Amino acid sequence: MSKELKIGIAGLGTVGQGVVNMIRQNRSSIATRAGRLIRITSVSAQSRGKDRACDISDFLWEDSPVDLAQNPEIDVYVELIGGSEGVALESVRKALANGKDVVTANKAMLAHHGQELAELADEMNCCVRFEAAVAGGIPVVKSLTESLAGNTIDRILGVMNGTCNYILTRMEHERLSYQAVFEEAEKLGYLEADPTLDVGGIDAGHKLALLSSIAFGTKVDFDNMEIEGIERISTGDIEQAKDMGFRIKLLGISKFTEYGLEQRTQPCLVPAKSPLGQIEEATNLVVLEGDFIGAIYLQGPGAGSGPTASSVLSDLIELARGIRIPMFGQKADTLKLANPCKSAVEVPYYLRFLLKDEPGVLAQIAKSLGNVGISINRMRQYDHQTKEAPVIIVTHKTNRKNLNLALDEIRSSDVSLEDPFAIRIEGIK
Repeated sequence: MSKELKIGIAGLGTVGQGVVNMIRQNRSSIATRAGRLIRITSVSAQSRGKDRACDISDFLWEDSPVDLAQNPEIDVYVELIGGSEGVALESVRKALANGKDVVTANKAMLAHHGQELAELADEMNCCVRFEAAVAGGIPVVKSLTESLAGNTIDRILGVMNGTCNYILTRMEHERLSYQAVFEEAEKLGYLEADPTLDVGGIDAGHKLALLSSIAFGTKVDFDNMEIEGIERISTGDIEQAKDMGFRIKLLGISKFTEYGLEQRTQPCLVPAKSPLGQIEEATNLVVLEGDFIGAIYLQGPGAGSGPTASSVLSDLIELARGIRIPMFGQKADTLKLANPCKSAVEVPYYLRFLLKDEPGVLAQIAKSLGNVGISINRMRQYDHQTKEAPVIIVTHKTNRKNLNLALDEIRSSDVSLEDPFAIRIEGIK
């Protein structure tokens, strides 16, 4: 067996502890499969004396992750601190500058600084691996960089944030309000320290930006992504969707078109009987559509100590085996700067209004839609006891540009009592 692979781990939270325990428990089988021993030599975290669910007593302790990153005794720096800036970014830069390979689960950092880090890694002949940054234990990065490398990828879509899916499925099954389930998820520790990263669609956007770069050979472009969260979804929306044979899911979707790169995360109606429609609780599912492979469905746990640690180990084993792949599947200087674009595909939309209960109001809404060529497929007005009329409309296929024109007109009228809400009905192969 060849020389052991020495690693240093910065960050001993849920994932870091999982990595330590996995290496300890499966030490022998990991070494056999990797072709050499993978050994943790050093660790760093905020508090040395904190009670943890793993034994770190025989590792060298470094107070500073930056010092750990340039420790000459490690071959690979494992960054599990999190955050797009600060010590996480500084330490990864320092590791690469000192010729260390990097394994990270930090999607936010890579979404904002991926191109810079990819260029530095190429310059220093280092690798940055990040399977754990996208969809927890699901091997989606490896699928794109290796298994599907011969395909032209047509589209990526999927449920990429388990917290949002947990909230939406709990709202559906228990008939609870968004706020009630949000508070439940917060108590269970499912939400990020900044909850808007989850419920605002940002976390899913970070992941999608990384997958888009690999799939389409483009520079990471999170800043030009369209992002919408689930904050405005109501139990009424969920029930209406169910009545029509749909479920509401927060989807990440990217596609390279003749107009440029379309990237968006937003709540969508999907067929209830489709694979995406059947995803429950915190499970993730990513769909990769390629010209020769068709559609590949990758489903599994999107977060958690075990699944995410499993992905960290898969990257470490690759490095131990001597498998060295550029960060985004090709050299950083070959990645294109894509022109960002919005979807021009015509699809149906689900629309929710709160209108004045007066004669002629529905006709006015229909006229605003009709003025931009939008026809109504179905409409429902709820029973109500006030002068406020909840109304649901499902359109025939239209594009978002025309829909926005109609909604802007309705929004500024004197008949609309709250901001109209639109949800795209997404086609699934």
